[in-house]
Amino acid sequence: MPYKSLVITNANAIPQQPVKTNQFYKGFSSQDPANTTARLYDFELIQQDIINQFNTRKGERVMNPNFGSIIWDIIMEPMTDQIKQALNTDITTICNSDPRAVPTQINITEFQSGYLVEITLQLVGTDQSSNMTLTFDQNAGLTVQ
Repeated sequence: MPYKSLVITNANAIPQQPVKTNQFYKGFSSQDPANTTARLYDFELIQQDIINQFNTRKGERVMNPNFGSIIWDIIMEPMTDQIKQALNTDITTICNSDPRAVPTQINITEFQSGYLVEITLQLVGTDQSSNMTLTFDQNAGLTVQ
């Protein structure tokens, strides 16, 4: 009596190798209803993590009062040099808190009910870059283009 039974269905079959991907970072998100697999890679994942931090008001996170953004506290303030500097520092700090990417350019524009922030991120260790356009609107909240 044999210890194991071995059944071979097709002698010419080549074992299927797992598909290798070129992604550096893998994660998931339940935020995007258009993403049916809930998987995110590289810049999509990094951008979602940064957006999560922008959606959180500074001091709102339990046990981590430095997590979040000050944008929601000063969204209707007039764009003085002091406010622009505070926004620039806050956005740079948030982008630099993610070790996977570095901000290479940040532009802040004021409009009637909020701010438009354009960020260019570069993936660390590569020459890949991606642009994020975030609209912080007092009435509509945060929208991403």
